[in-house]
Amino acid sequence: MLYTPSTNTLRNALKQGGPMVWLSCLIMGFGNLISGQFIKGFLFLTVEAAMILFMIVPSGGAYWISMLPSLGWREQEKVWNEEKFIYEYAAGDQSQLILLYGIASICVLVFFLLIWRASVRSGYKALCFKKEGRHIPTITEEIQDLFDKDVHKLLMSAPLFFLFVFTILPLFYMISMAFTNYSKEGDHLVLFDWVGLSNFFAIFDHGSVIGKQFGSVLTWTLVWAFFATFLNFFFGTIMAIIINRPSIRLKGLWRGCLSMTIAVPQFVSLLVMRSMLQPNGIVNRMLMESGLIADGSPLPFLTNATWARVLVIVINLWVGIPYTIMQVTGVLQNIPADQYEAARIDGASAIKQFFHITLPYMLFVLTPYLITQFTGNINNFNVIYLLTRGEPLGVGNSAGDTDLLVTWLYKLSVDQQKYNLAAVIGIFTFVVLAIVSLITYRSTGSYKNEEELR
Repeated sequence: MLYTPSTNTLRNALKQGGPMVWLSCLIMGFGNLISGQFIKGFLFLTVEAAMILFMIVPSGGAYWISMLPSLGWREQEKVWNEEKFIYEYAAGDQSQLILLYGIASICVLVFFLLIWRASVRSGYKALCFKKEGRHIPTITEEIQDLFDKDVHKLLMSAPLFFLFVFTILPLFYMISMAFTNYSKEGDHLVLFDWVGLSNFFAIFDHGSVIGKQFGSVLTWTLVWAFFATFLNFFFGTIMAIIINRPSIRLKGLWRGCLSMTIAVPQFVSLLVMRSMLQPNGIVNRMLMESGLIADGSPLPFLTNATWARVLVIVINLWVGIPYTIMQVTGVLQNIPADQYEAARIDGASAIKQFFHITLPYMLFVLTPYLITQFTGNINNFNVIYLLTRGEPLGVGNSAGDTDLLVTWLYKLSVDQQKYNLAAVIGIFTFVVLAIVSLITYRSTGSYKNEEELR
C-alpha cells in the first residue's frame, strides 16, 4: 500500500510499519534516524531521554504521581539535635504541592504521549518514503513548510501552550480540589485527603446551612444576571434609538455625555458610590438636612437586603448602559435605510417599524453579545463586591444577601479558606455557564441562519 497522508495514523503505523516502526515505539526517532532524518530523530530521542530523566529523578514526576492516591501523610516533626542542643523541625508532606505537582506531572506525561505518537507516525512516514524511493524531507524543508503550508501549526503552538499552562492545568487542579477536604475546618490546610463526592452532597443538601445558602445565592445570581443584562439592553436600546433619530441634534454630544462613566475606572466609581450610600454618607445626610427623612433614620441602601439588591441593579444600569448604546448605535447605523422607506410607503407606524425591522435585525446581530453579557454578569465580581461586599450578611452565614456565586467563591477561598467548597461552586458555575451559553446560542438565528441578513 502506497503512503498517503490519510493512511498515516498510529493504528496503520503499528499494523503495517513492521519491526522498524515497532522499535520506534521504544526508541523514539529510530525510524527517522535510519531514514536519514538525523536531526529530527535526535530531537525525538532527546525528548524521550528528558522524559525518562524527569520521571526517575528524586522528587520527579513518578514520585509526585505515586503520592497522588494518598496526598501525603507525613506531618511536620520536631527533632532534638544532640550536636546543637536545639530542636529542629523536619518538614512533612504538603498535600497542596502533591496535588499540584501530581496533576502537572500527569499533564506532562500526556503531552509526552502526544509527542511519542507524532514520532511513531513521523518514523513510519520516513520509512515509507524510503521504501517507495520518494524524497525524504530534510529538517530545513520541514521548517520552511512551517512558514508555508503548515503555518497554522506554527501559529497555534504558542496559544495552545499558554492555554494548557494557564487554563487547562489550573482547571484540573480546581476540579481535583473539589474532591478533597482541603479546608480550614478540621485543620486540613497542610495535609488533606480525598473525600469523594462529600463536598457536592454538602452543597446540594438543602437541609444543611451551606446548602440553604447555595440555593439562595444561586437564585439571586440568576435574577441579577437576568435584570442586569436585559434592563441594560432595554434602556440602552431606547437611548440609542432616541439619539439616532434624524430630528435629534448634537448626537455626538449626547453620546459623549452618556459615555462619561466609561472614561472613569469602574472600581473608582463603585467605591465612591459605596461611600456616598453609607448610613452616614452624603446621600443620607442631604436627605436628612432637606427634611425628606427623619434625623437618625437613614435609608438602608446597604443594610437592607431588598434595598441593596435593587441598588446594585440600578447602579449597574448607570455603569452598563453606555456600552449598550455604543453596541446598538453601530447596529442601527447599518440597517438598510430602504427597508424603513418601504415600510413608511406601506403605511407602517414607528412602532411597527421597530418591531418588524429594527428589533429583529438587532437581535440577530446582538444575540451573541447578550449571551456574553449574561455570562459576564453571572461572574460580575466588581459591581457586587466593590459596592456592597455581598452584604447585608446574616448571622452565621458565609454568603450575604447580594453575594453572587463568584463573590461567595472568593469569600470561601480567600476569607474563610474553605477551598474544597469553593472549588465545587467554581465547577458548578462553569457547568451552568457552559450549558446556558451553548444551548442559547445554538437556538438563535445568529447560529441557525447565518446567511439570512447577507
